[in-house]
Amino acid sequence: MKVSVIIPVYNAEKYLGVCLESVLIQTLQDFEIIVVDDCSTDSSPAIAESYLKKFGGRLKIITLPENTGSAAVPRNIGLEHARGKYIYFIDNDDLIIDIALETLYNFAEEYRADVVSMTKGFRCDEKPVPQKFTEHEWISVQDEIFLDDNFEDRLKKLYTSEYEFVPWSRFLRREFLIKNNITFPAMKIGDDLVWNFELIFTAKRWLRINTALYVQRYVPDSFSRRKRTPKDTIIFKMNPLINGLECLEKFLHGKEYFDQNPTMRLKVLGDFAVTIFGTMKEAMKNFSPPELYEIFLHEFTKAGSSQPALISCLMVMNAFYRNELKK
Repeated sequence: MKVSVIIPVYNAEKYLGVCLESVLIQTLQDFEIIVVDDCSTDSSPAIAESYLKKFGGRLKIITLPENTGSAAVPRNIGLEHARGKYIYFIDNDDLIIDIALETLYNFAEEYRADVVSMTKGFRCDEKPVPQKFTEHEWISVQDEIFLDDNFEDRLKKLYTSEYEFVPWSRFLRREFLIKNNITFPAMKIGDDLVWNFELIFTAKRWLRINTALYVQRYVPDSFSRRKRTPKDTIIFKMNPLINGLECLEKFLHGKEYFDQNPTMRLKVLGDFAVTIFGTMKEAMKNFSPPELYEIFLHEFTKAGSSQPALISCLMVMNAFYRNELKK
């Protein structure tokens, strides 16, 4: 089997049918589709079941025993059940154009890539049946990349935009993921950032393409976009910051390059922290550095995080405050 398409699902009854239809009409038909339902409370499971016959035995539906609160665990469960040569993740409220799987598969095979990364895609509004697609360039650089062991160069080339980190911008060789034990950390948000750092520092062959194949739907009331007070926004973002730093530190520990280059190791952790700080920049403007320190200290202490992680985070926070918030 050529491709395993994995779709984590939670309360997506408005959009799931369109998402599944977009996979059904693919020009490449040698695929399986794995829907992992995270205990939806709406009609999403019934909608998925209505497509069983349409996919002719290629659709698996897995229902988790309890809600996990994020797409990370459902994606990992889907990967465990996958049989395809390549893995592709789709969000349950998005869709792909009809040549997506064939195009990605052909690129991956031609260049023997561990990862094929898309730099362009489409966006649409939240209507159940999209009325208009707008092409959007996610990152400014596009080229073919074959990676060597220069990890600093990898970071410069690949860590270019937040859209470079969404799982659906990746088409991945399953053997590569399994061999290197690359899975999503169990975090409510930010798991894709950590996951992508692991991809960047593990992949041997990486191809970047600028063919628009994916349609991202903008849903303003989604879990990550809903309105919160400035303090609640910071606290909400602290979970991926704390857990992400711990996961990255664990991943980097013991890798010869980073053990011999502690400055680069600190840079990776710092870049990750800056990315998270960027998502709470507007909220941080409402507080002075001492006030922010107290919020951060409380959340790190509550989480039982390590002292080095807290110190690293506070150092980055101070630099971010000086360089970004005072502009």
